[in-house]
Amino acid sequence: MNRAFWRDRRVLVTGHTGFKGGWLSLWLQTLGAKVSGFALPPPTRPSFFDVCRVAEGMESGFADLRDPQQVQAAARNADPEIVLHLAAQPLVRQSYADPVETYATNVMGTVHLLEAVRQLPAVRAVVIVTSDKCYENREWVWGYRETEPLGGFDPYGSSKGCVELVTAAYRNSFFHPSRHPEHHVAIATARAGNVVGGGDWAADRLVPDCLRAIDGGTPLRLRFPDAVRPWQHVLDPLAGYLALAERLHVEGTDFAEAWNFGPLDEDARPVRWVVEQLIHGCGSRMSWALEPSPQPHEAGNLRLDCSKARARLGWQARWPLPVALAKICAWHKAFGSGANMHDYTLAQISEFEAAFR
Repeated sequence: MNRAFWRDRRVLVTGHTGFKGGWLSLWLQTLGAKVSGFALPPPTRPSFFDVCRVAEGMESGFADLRDPQQVQAAARNADPEIVLHLAAQPLVRQSYADPVETYATNVMGTVHLLEAVRQLPAVRAVVIVTSDKCYENREWVWGYRETEPLGGFDPYGSSKGCVELVTAAYRNSFFHPSRHPEHHVAIATARAGNVVGGGDWAADRLVPDCLRAIDGGTPLRLRFPDAVRPWQHVLDPLAGYLALAERLHVEGTDFAEAWNFGPLDEDARPVRWVVEQLIHGCGSRMSWALEPSPQPHEAGNLRLDCSKARARLGWQARWPLPVALAKICAWHKAFGSGANMHDYTLAQISEFEAAFR
């Protein structure tokens, strides 16, 4: 990572009040970037955004992606060179409960953002974050490549597949590589695996649910304990987003395409394995049991092939899953003990950066 590239760079992060957006905003602050962000208010209490005092080192504002006027105004005020679009409705089960909100936020929200980008003369690089759920899942035991068909069984996965199509259409129609000398904008999409890390309090997400059960001394109910997912610490895909944004800015359209950011093959693990590692790492004797009630469909096996990012971006996951889970337990214990979580989180970012040296 070229720290000098980011110094004084104007960067807009959408979704900065969320879990991933908060970690990214703090990291950019340590790199010396001039960070702006807009999003809805933090979705949980407590929240990473509040606990780590993310807003103190950036220009922070609230705007709803579903409102094009709000998006236009927030983007215009930021006047960014680089846009990192993370704002979304990110939960599979919530997409079943409210599919209209999911499509309105994820699909039309991205349309509104890209429309705003068309009016921003300083923008040079845009990274649209989607999801590994954007693929048509065929329950393969090998990883999906960026050229595999898009799909999405549930509204969430489908909405992320739609975002991929929307981004490709805008790139072809308004930011075509052949006209780069005219518009100067390079746009890529980033598809990450199942992201975990300290400070995630979302509902219906495995690690937060597990930590809540550990804290409360109550058994954890698992819907699909044998489901395999590509787990990775939040800093790993964020490092990929930063590397991709830098290459888009410096080299332009050679990198304006879709990219996978997932863990090493051995870190695609069953849900039950992750839970048992967290229980052990937190020093708990909590048990888990199978949720007996009927559940909405979820894929049984999902993996990513990240060979393109390794070969062309020089990116690969730096923290193996056991290390990532240990870092989560340490973060959670520090929070419980009343530590300064802004400083503690910056220390974890520094530890992660040391893996690049």
